[in-house]
Amino acid sequence: MLPNQGIDSQSDSIQDLQQNKYSIPQDSLRIKGLSFVAPPRPFSSDPMPYIKSINAEWIAVIPYGFIPGDDHKVYHGSDRQWWGEREEGVKETIALAQNSNLKVMLKPQIWMHGSWIGDFDLEQEHKWDEWESTYSEYVLQYARIAEETGVSMLCIGTEFKKAMQSNTDYWYDLIEQVRAVYSGPLTYSSNWDEYKDVPIWDKLDYIGISAYFPLTEKKHPTHKELQKEWQPIVKDLRNFSKKQGKRIIFTEFGYLSVDGCAGKTWILEKEREQHDMNQQAQADAYQCLFKTFWNEDWWAGGFFWKWYPEMRPNRENFYQKDYSPQGKLAEKTITEWYGKS
Repeated sequence: MLPNQGIDSQSDSIQDLQQNKYSIPQDSLRIKGLSFVAPPRPFSSDPMPYIKSINAEWIAVIPYGFIPGDDHKVYHGSDRQWWGEREEGVKETIALAQNSNLKVMLKPQIWMHGSWIGDFDLEQEHKWDEWESTYSEYVLQYARIAEETGVSMLCIGTEFKKAMQSNTDYWYDLIEQVRAVYSGPLTYSSNWDEYKDVPIWDKLDYIGISAYFPLTEKKHPTHKELQKEWQPIVKDLRNFSKKQGKRIIFTEFGYLSVDGCAGKTWILEKEREQHDMNQQAQADAYQCLFKTFWNEDWWAGGFFWKWYPEMRPNRENFYQKDYSPQGKLAEKTITEWYGKS
């Protein structure tokens, strides 16, 4: 961990950031970001110089909350969670990022044991009441931290596909509560197949999408094939952005470094050991995504998934096929694109 006095000494610079944190015009915003994996223990060294070296300008800080498999309430911030997911670690990560002139999106996100959060739904009203109470407490805690630390954006939820439709009034109310404590821009991270059905975009500043659009299941498609698959998706996104009058952020996007990585990512994740490592396919998928969207003025950039501040050697085989581009061909691709104006 950095000495406490090192973080305390950053208070003046954080106050300066708070005064200017929302000065970027919406139509000029281009997020060159990454999703930052919370470390289990305090940093052994500052992870931000490496991030700066790939020309990234934003990080998404993700303090996970959890819904156990036999429960419906949200739990977060316990001593059993990784240090980087607790308030202490979140604040130190934000301070380090801001001290390196990196902007931060704070993204409280729910992990549901044994299933995908998009399938989360409840039938009994009293259970909804309990879920709402615990989820609001969780999000509002980080909304207050977002305001206190001057982060540049807050994401109020991720991929609640069924719960968004079942409980729309709750989300409108939550947005009002968040606005009362956090004065910066808000987004929500919709799943790639639900963004048209999310009813709350009118109350948010950006349309957020977890952009894992399946393009092709070919093991190693050509650039031409990938760009062709993107075209109908681009058309739909462009029209939706125009209809809503808001720009789109890819709150998550990325590819495993395996054969067929531009296909159904949620399936590949579970089967990664059955697929050969393919760094080139990952790099090509990134290349074609950037080439497709970079000059679209309605696209506000995004946060690739994901970045480990301290890789653990005992999991080397895992990283070789994981989303992280670190030390792979895709890292160079991202560095080149993030270096563009």
